[in-house]
Amino acid sequence: MKFKFTEEMLKALLPKNKEVGEWYAAMMELLPQYDIVTEQRVAGFIAQCSHESLEFTILEENLNYSDKGLLATFPKYFRDRSPEAYARKPEAIANVVYANRMGNGSEKSGDGWKFRGRGVIQLTGHDNYSNFGKDVGMDVDKVIKYLGTKKGALHSACWYWNSRNLNAVADSGDVVKMTKLINGGTIGLEDRKKHYEHALEILGVKGSAAPKAAAPKPAAAPTSAEPTMAEIQAKLGLTADGIKGPKTIAAIKEFQAANGLVADGVPGPKTLKALFGG
Repeated sequence: MKFKFTEEMLKALLPKNKEVGEWYAAMMELLPQYDIVTEQRVAGFIAQCSHESLEFTILEENLNYSDKGLLATFPKYFRDRSPEAYARKPEAIANVVYANRMGNGSEKSGDGWKFRGRGVIQLTGHDNYSNFGKDVGMDVDKVIKYLGTKKGALHSACWYWNSRNLNAVADSGDVVKMTKLINGGTIGLEDRKKHYEHALEILGVKGSAAPKAAAPKPAAAPTSAEPTMAEIQAKLGLTADGIKGPKTIAAIKEFQAANGLVADGVPGPKTLKALFGG
């Protein structure tokens, strides 16, 4: 690290997380490998990951849907099936909704469950697991086990961060661009900014030393005109709690697949246009 990053700092950044010590150890090992070593880069990385994973507490996709939830979230797959037969059966649900896409095989193959979303920034589907595995020298079966650990969940997020060249964006302090490269749009921008500004303060970047992105760029972005996460959830028939958790991500992916969009779970401009029109 190019600055003194302490476990106490991480505790302040992740107050809801009860296992900060393990996360700190993993970060001290992995962040330097991806050159996430300055105050600005660490602040950007932790802020974005905190928003995506509820402060590093949600590491695996939740597919425990009721019959009504299945019809609301995955109508394409359960109109001609009995939702009651699949309700509260996450493995069976995953094998239906993720079959024959993202490099997965058929429902009977079990790939949907095998390659369900895992990690701080969730990897989903055989192809994503395979690509990550190639970069870290693991086959997909080893990747599955690895993503179940804190180190693996963090490693996959570092890999994704690096694949999007986000260090350079973090250097500029452009929170909007960081968000777009991770989210595909600016959903959750205000919460991400809050995490980011808090991280800069905790890491000791204040006043004129802080990156300049927080003032002009967000002001120029018409975020108030964009749907909130709660509005997106309501449109998808979910509980509108404003939290982009695994259930919400799964519903977005389902909507995207049903409308001929890339099923990445990111509510970008094309997905929002399909949802709300305009």
